[in-house]
Amino acid sequence: MRAIGTPLSASATRVMLLGSGELGKEVIIALQRLGVETIAVDRYPNAPGQQVAHHARTITMSDPEQLKALIEAEKPDLVVPEIEAIATPMLEDLEAGGTLRVIPTARAARLTMDREGIRRLAAETLGVPTSPYCFCDSLEELQAAIDKGIGYPCVVKPVMSSSGKGQSKIDGPQDVQQAWDYAMAGGRVSHGRIIVEGFIDFDYEITLLTVRALGADGNVETHFCEPIGHAQVAGDYVESWQPHAMHPTALKKAQDVARAVTDDLGGQGVFGVELFVRGDQVWFSEVSPRPHDTGMVTMITQWQTEFELHARAILGLPVSTALKSPGASAVIYGEIDAEGIAFHGVDDALRVPQTELRLFGKPESFEKRRMGVALAYDENVNVARERAKEAAQRVKPRRGD
Repeated sequence: MRAIGTPLSASATRVMLLGSGELGKEVIIALQRLGVETIAVDRYPNAPGQQVAHHARTITMSDPEQLKALIEAEKPDLVVPEIEAIATPMLEDLEAGGTLRVIPTARAARLTMDREGIRRLAAETLGVPTSPYCFCDSLEELQAAIDKGIGYPCVVKPVMSSSGKGQSKIDGPQDVQQAWDYAMAGGRVSHGRIIVEGFIDFDYEITLLTVRALGADGNVETHFCEPIGHAQVAGDYVESWQPHAMHPTALKKAQDVARAVTDDLGGQGVFGVELFVRGDQVWFSEVSPRPHDTGMVTMITQWQTEFELHARAILGLPVSTALKSPGASAVIYGEIDAEGIAFHGVDDALRVPQTELRLFGKPESFEKRRMGVALAYDENVNVARERAKEAAQRVKPRRGD
């Protein structure tokens, strides 16, 4: 990366975020602190990141013509995908033509935008341990995959979704139809394809934030944050904590898997690698080539948050994954379907010792939409978890009218 210029001038370093939710918002803030001019793109106006960026643009990012026209008009130095539903083949074309640099790479964005690309890469090309799986295009194929080897229990997910949307566990034949219907409703793109995975009886699940950044010699180095534990409901994260205690053998295996996957994807930036762990056994689950929702805990646990790490890495700057304090995060849900809601109890929430809040500013609330997060720190991670949950529970979304 060339020298960082001055925003809104001819020398500006311009970075375009494709997706401007709560994670993109924090990346934009981190970039702006480093003097970068930011362009926030999303499918709806007034998305969280658009509220803090230099420029806000609203388009259908899965439409290749709209996306190409915007990129050619804005001429960003870097394009940073922050969601899955993007016209990645077009990004690959522009990158191949030498006119665009995509973070971490256009290929990585394409492979990870759906579960099929990344699962086949991990299991079939790299040979890392994964759960047994099968891709299906119909209810009949799903039932056949279960009957022929996947078995019960199993997990069904759309090949393209986020935050657990469309994901469910099947315990027996009575659940198959409902799981299929839920997957069809929850996919980012409606093309009727799912992955069914054999259920792994794991002890816990972690996110291993893996950072590819330039070293002093100009070569890419891999850095690991302390493992992040997290709890999910219906595939959606509800709390996370860092560090999560791991047996040294399991941690080494987790790092080896994360390094293998991210080395193949290439480029620079933060990758959120999700892994299942039982004893000292480790299975790869998924990877996001960007900051991860469970990694919001780093806003209170690390000297450099996952968002600052991402900004630094993509700009070619030094990084540090040092832990500041053990801590935890807990999700604040919208609880109601309404626009322009108001948050009551913020003062009470912040009276919980050693806590902070992040309210994302999403213009529309849904009952199970993530609208904010409570953060807490303590030398005892279990104390931090309880404080984060208590603070989150004290925030009461209400209709704003």
